[in-house]
Amino acid sequence: MSKFNSIIPVILSGGSGTRLWPVSRKLYPKQFIPLHGNRSLFQDTLMRTCSLAQDIQVPIVVCNEEHRFMAAEQIRLEGLRSANIILEPVGRNTAPAIGLAALCAQQRDPEATILVLPADHIMQSNDEFHQAIECALGLAENNHLVTFGIKPHAPETGYGYIKAGETLVADKAFRVQQFSEKPALEKAEEYVKSGQYSWNSGMFMFKASVLLEQLELFEPEMIAYLRAAFQQQDNDLDFIRVGREDFEQCNNQSIDYALMEKTQNAAVIPLSCGWNDVGSWHALWESSSQDEKQNAIDGDVLIEDCEGCMVRSSHRLISAIGLKDMVIVETADAVMIAPRSESQNVKHLTQKLKHEQRPELDTHLKVYRPWGAYESIDSSERFQVKRITVKSGEKLSLQKHHHRAEHWIVVNGTARVTCGDKQFLLSENESTYIPIGEIHRLENPGKIPLELIEVQSGTYLGEDDIERFDDKYGR
Repeated sequence: MSKFNSIIPVILSGGSGTRLWPVSRKLYPKQFIPLHGNRSLFQDTLMRTCSLAQDIQVPIVVCNEEHRFMAAEQIRLEGLRSANIILEPVGRNTAPAIGLAALCAQQRDPEATILVLPADHIMQSNDEFHQAIECALGLAENNHLVTFGIKPHAPETGYGYIKAGETLVADKAFRVQQFSEKPALEKAEEYVKSGQYSWNSGMFMFKASVLLEQLELFEPEMIAYLRAAFQQQDNDLDFIRVGREDFEQCNNQSIDYALMEKTQNAAVIPLSCGWNDVGSWHALWESSSQDEKQNAIDGDVLIEDCEGCMVRSSHRLISAIGLKDMVIVETADAVMIAPRSESQNVKHLTQKLKHEQRPELDTHLKVYRPWGAYESIDSSERFQVKRITVKSGEKLSLQKHHHRAEHWIVVNGTARVTCGDKQFLLSENESTYIPIGEIHRLENPGKIPLELIEVQSGTYLGEDDIERFDDKYGR
């Protein structure tokens, strides 16, 4: 049996990734998006934990309510059917999230050691990461709270820094002497030149019991609320729901501020593993394949005499001439253009979108659901056209609408339709009509995806005009 068999990975997946807007959005954030190839960052993180050893325990995932079905589906695709998925009622930063995960881990195994990993990071070298895990496990068994630092290759001002102190394991691990917030450039240059500092990666390892003991010492109110919230847990399908009222009382604090900066038992393991937090379009450019002029190109793109650019197309041709160090990102409903050096400031755009209540902040034209997806094709004041895809064997809720009628035209596959007290099948090129106020349901009984065009008409076409009577997904 592997020495890693006591480790329970904890995947933190609560972020919204707004710095990668317009690709990353509140309801479809960067961790679930294939940014390199066909796999998402979340899937890569799951596989990174599984690659440690065959008998490592299945992970605990902490995410929010809105992302639960995306997390569950991608976990299923990786074959990890017994993973625990804890749903945060509200966002409260990493300290409460990790505290909940530790309580869950202890419930599964009182002696568990937890390995905490953000779901939205890139790591190109798993070998050094595995060696660091082995070192960290020994430290954790001696009650250290271990954080993994990244050896800096540049004076980045977007990361926190960790200063190494007394040596704990020769050339591998050190006692943490100091945590520093994101520095100004001059201070960052000083940190890098000294060779004593690592970037703060947000990855950790510790015994669940030790973490909870330390939270009792430094954040007794927080841990009391977390215990109360966890005691109210309700298992729903793959998900663990906790008490909302108690969880909301927790302070919004990072694990660094709540604990790691206060404890005497913090240790740091610096490593070089091709790590990137993909925290901006510049960071994604750094981790992307580039041509001979350092351009990172994705999608239908035609460029001439450009250098150091990132150009990403999702739906149409992008052409550019004579640009240097620029970012151009296109989606079906938005285009973002900025100097690469200013890509951290995309957050200012998202703040404006929020202030103006623009839907482009939260959703794409294509919206994913546990049963499949729908995509808005055209809309006006009194009509909307959607392309709907239903996965094999899945079905929508039994529902009705108070303000709109729907016309369905099947273009691929077979649909089973419930309309009032009637149930019937529709094949390709067949259609039906759902009157306003009629109880109805759409199902895919076939083995291939069901695709149909839906035309809505009525006085109000919002997604909240829905009354559900039965839903396999518990919505």
